Amino acid sequence: MRFTKMQGIGNDYVYVNCLKEQVENPSSLAKIVSDRHFGIGSDGLILIRPSAQADFFMEMFNADGSRSEMCGNGIRCVGKYVFDHGLTSKTEIDVNTLAGVKHLVLHVEAGRVASVTVDMGEPVLDPGLIPVNAASSPVVGEPVEVAGVPYAMTCVSMGNPHAVVFVGDTAGFPLHEVGPAFERHPVFPRRVNAEFVQVINRNEVNMRVWERGAGETLACGTGACATTVACILNGLTEDEITLHLLGGDLRVRWDRAVNRVFMTGPAATVFEGELDITDCPEDNPPHVVNPSW
Repeated sequence: MRFTKMQGIGNDYVYVNCLKEQVENPSSLAKIVSDRHFGIGSDGLILIRPSAQADFFMEMFNADGSRSEMCGNGIRCVGKYVFDHGLTSKTEIDVNTLAGVKHLVLHVEAGRVASVTVDMGEPVLDPGLIPVNAASSPVVGEPVEVAGVPYAMTCVSMGNPHAVVFVGDTAGFPLHEVGPAFERHPVFPRRVNAEFVQVINRNEVNMRVWERGAGETLACGTGACATTVACILNGLTEDEITLHLLGGDLRVRWDRAVNRVFMTGPAATVFEGELDITDCPEDNPPHVVNPSW
């Protein structure tokens, strides 16, 4: 099976062109390829499929094998993949996801996609649709106790659920202790992605993220969008900000006139190769042959 490893500011996935390849058990394969010691190493698996509603369909699986609705960094890489591999010659495409159809503008340099702007759609603030069991609607600065510590959370869905918490210092925040407790807190019926955010000024923030099903990642596009919305709802920033994540920067704008969120960031190919997936259960990982770096 041919694959391509790609990353958007460090949020890395294994991509398979399912217009040509067949994947029988993507949940199991996601766990195999994501293993950073015995597999390729990634935050998950993304399959590029045909779509009747759009130019392509993006199907995403987390590193633990669970299926996810959307990934902002992942969909930018889908845009780069389909253009760079000649699956489309258009610089504006629509990609269908479990969170709906997203419109992408591909920024091409020297014949290849360097960055992508994604119309991430409308932020969902209804707690029943996020979903989160909360007393207020929208959920802005609502108190929640996690692992015995009180926090104030602002909840947003960008096709997947997010809880945004403002902290004084992201670098020193005990994310690996707090993140898992947030993800599986009982107020989130479908678990949650948790963002911990330090406001630098009205145009910049630092952000770390604990992703549902993947743990801490270097970046999260939907999380950056949810964070931008949360910053604005709490009156902390302007409507367009730069977010500094561990893997790099994203630029996000919430256009409140049309109630849509736009995200711009880079997309990069790491390497391509061929994966031998014959007779490889999860306890007998596959090996990569003929990699192209």
